[in-house]
Amino acid sequence: MRAALSSEWLKLRSVTSTFHAIGAAALMLALGLVWTFYAGELADERESIGTAAPEQGLLPLVQMSLAVIGVLAITSEHTTGTIRASLTAVPRRGALLLAKAGVVGAVTFVAAHTIILITYGVCRLIAGDRQLGFNEISFSHDLPMLLTSGLSVTVLALVGLGLGFVTRSTAGAIVSVVSLLFVLPAAATYLPPSWNTRVAAYMLPNLVPQIADQQLSRRVGDGLLFPWVALTVLLGYAVAALTIGFFMLRRRDA
Repeated sequence: MRAALSSEWLKLRSVTSTFHAIGAAALMLALGLVWTFYAGELADERESIGTAAPEQGLLPLVQMSLAVIGVLAITSEHTTGTIRASLTAVPRRGALLLAKAGVVGAVTFVAAHTIILITYGVCRLIAGDRQLGFNEISFSHDLPMLLTSGLSVTVLALVGLGLGFVTRSTAGAIVSVVSLLFVLPAAATYLPPSWNTRVAAYMLPNLVPQIADQQLSRRVGDGLLFPWVALTVLLGYAVAALTIGFFMLRRRDA
C-alpha cells in the first residue's frame, strides 16, 4: 500500500494540471481582496454595510477547482492509456482506488484549508475596523465554518474521483460534479414548499452551514439537519461515489 501511495503522489505532483487547479483555487485570495476593497469603499461612504464573507462567497470556486484534481487523477489515465500500467503495478483494484483517494484527499485538504485560512486572515486585515458585516465576528466563532468549508472541498474532490471511475470521462465527471453542486440545489427550489426545505437540506452546498451550526434554526420541524447528521451526509457523498466507482472498476476491463 505504501508503494501505491508513493506512486499516486508522484503522478499527482508530476502533472501540471494539479498546479493549474490549485492556482485556480488560489484566485479566491485575489478575488477576496477585490471584494474587501470594494466593500471597504462602500463602508466609507455609508459608514457600515453588510456583505458576505469572501471565503464563503467564493467557496464554490475552490470546490470546483480542486474537484478537478480528483476527476483528472483517474480520467487522465484512461485518456492516455496508462490505467493498464497502474493496474499492473497495483493489481488489487481496491488498493488502487484507496491510494488515489488518500493522495487526492490529503492534497485537497491541505490546499483548501491553506487557501481559505489565508483569504480569511488577509481580508480581515484589510477590512480593519470598518463595519463590513463579515469582519465583526470573532475567529473562534468562524473557525467551525472555515474547517467545514475546507472539508467540503475535499469531499467534492473525492466525489469527483469516484465519478471519474464511473464515467471514465473528464467532461462527464465534471458535469456530474457541477450538477451536484449547482443544478440539483437549483432544481430543488421548484419542489412543493413542503418538500423544498427538507430536500435542500441534503444538498451539498447547504451542508456546510448546518455542520458549522450557523443556521438561524436547527429545529427538525423546519427540515434542517443537526450538525452530526449533516456531517454524516457530507461524508456519505464521498463514500457513495467511491463505492460506486469501486464496483464499476471491478466490473470493467481497463
